[in-house]
Amino acid sequence: MAVDVNSNKYTFIFAAVMVIVVATVLAVASEFLKPMQKENVANEKCQNILSSIGIEAEAADAAAAYKENLVKAVVLDANGQVVSEPKFGAFNIDILKDYKAGLSAIYKANSDDMEAMTTALLAFGDGGVNYPMFVLSKGGKDVYVVPMVGTGLWGPVWGYVTVAGDGKTVVGAVFDHKSETPGLGAEINQASFQKPFEGKTIFDESGEFTGIKVMKGGAKGSNHAVDAISGGTITSNGVTEMIVRTLKIYEPYFRELQAETETTEVVELSLDSTALALNFEQIVDGIEPSAE
Repeated sequence: MAVDVNSNKYTFIFAAVMVIVVATVLAVASEFLKPMQKENVANEKCQNILSSIGIEAEAADAAAAYKENLVKAVVLDANGQVVSEPKFGAFNIDILKDYKAGLSAIYKANSDDMEAMTTALLAFGDGGVNYPMFVLSKGGKDVYVVPMVGTGLWGPVWGYVTVAGDGKTVVGAVFDHKSETPGLGAEINQASFQKPFEGKTIFDESGEFTGIKVMKGGAKGSNHAVDAISGGTITSNGVTEMIVRTLKIYEPYFRELQAETETTEVVELSLDSTALALNFEQIVDGIEPSAE
């Protein structure tokens, strides 16, 4: 029996078969490529973390370099306290996915009420929101890398801000985006925007939390601000909101670091004073009385 290739029945059957075949091929290809996609995402994450402490690594070497410099990875809750048994390890927490899943709405609704925001974050999902932090070694000293995500003009922006062991001084920052305007907001991923963050402090002289703000003329005479991108006001404001809001959550942890640093300095000063006194006594003891 001849098949009428011009009939509607044949067209529908052929189309259905092709859809099934193409869908099957795409599904198989997706599953086959998934491990490589995950590896690429992980390598890019390692590169960004390393870049925030001043280490540039190729994608193929990023994972090894990350492990080599990693001291520890910790997970904090919305109160800035370390979670002893987190559901996911720090590296496996997808902050962008969580942001899209509802955190952005919580941040926006409670932008002027940190207490209400913390309450909402502690109740979010299964066990509250977890925040990752990576402790790496830089020049023999521990530094603390904080991942963050926010909203720019056309979509999400994200980055990593690294704080020194004193709990207040920024030692590096990297930012990126997916769809900000080229030549304007897209400039957040350029060294010219990121470099000025180095040396800024997230607490003022009186110990009050300030974060780092991105503002027009902000870098002039300020330890807590950098210059905004010319023509990229909305993106700059989004980066400011992202940095201040995120670091505010980590504030309790950084205050503990400051307290530890101050205690260490007092102990070292006490030891130095004791050593100086002992040396002085030894010098005095070593002086023989002169003969008259």
